[in-house]
Amino acid sequence: MTVYPLTFSLFGLEITGFGIMMMVGFLAAGWVMGLELERRKLSKEYAADIVVAAVIGGIVGAKLWYVALHGGPVLSRGGLVWYGGFIGGFTAVTGMGWWKKVPLRFTFELTAPALALGHGLGRVGCFLVQDDYGMPTSLPWGMRFPQGQPPTTAAVLARWGVEVPPGTSPGEVLAVHPTQLYEVAALLFLFYLLWRWRRHQHGVGWLFGCYLVGVGIERFLVEFLRAKDDRLLGPFTLAQAASVAVFVVGVGLLAVWRKKDALVVKPEGALTPKAGGS
Repeated sequence: MTVYPLTFSLFGLEITGFGIMMMVGFLAAGWVMGLELERRKLSKEYAADIVVAAVIGGIVGAKLWYVALHGGPVLSRGGLVWYGGFIGGFTAVTGMGWWKKVPLRFTFELTAPALALGHGLGRVGCFLVQDDYGMPTSLPWGMRFPQGQPPTTAAVLARWGVEVPPGTSPGEVLAVHPTQLYEVAALLFLFYLLWRWRRHQHGVGWLFGCYLVGVGIERFLVEFLRAKDDRLLGPFTLAQAASVAVFVVGVGLLAVWRKKDALVVKPEGALTPKAGGS
């Protein structure tokens, strides 16, 4: 199957599938957080505060991580790395929560399902612009990206150290694993689990530990299929090293916050409902 990127021009501005899905991901994350706040009879405005902080911190963090790894100008459109976005968004959201006088653990609890949903929708955007794809495959669902970022030609893949069939013309476009879609499926399943588990009896913040464990496993496994040139640790990539760290932190949070405790989220600060409810 041959797939082309989703791009179009609107009033002279180039619109890409990635930009559209990034916006959809943030909006969807804000929506599910609002639903949970409403269920708890707390102010839904805190969800909007989180989204704004996550947008700013996430984009800045993702760009800085990319520049640190690959160089290039900071003020350019392309080049975003998820782990950098996670660190930047985490920093901005936790800082905003502290400023708004919201318990940190409650912010963790609230954002866990939203992170999985937003991340999964964002990976749809990666597919729509054809980056972050996998190694060559002969499986029926393998996809060719002749206009990918970069194209899935034999020359590009060989330059990354990926093994291509002997005798393949350098300009031939090869079918590769659509690893973006693998991640979409895994992350949406993780969202489904977290959304169900939010009603279980557990310590505040435990869901965030579940998210970290799930996303750490998902990213570690999919990296084995990714076409990349950053395998700095033998067969392992830098993202896999970060995945292990995320997984370990998640396991620690699960152990500490497994049992329901005495932490009570009081409707104060940014969580104060408006008069008449919210």
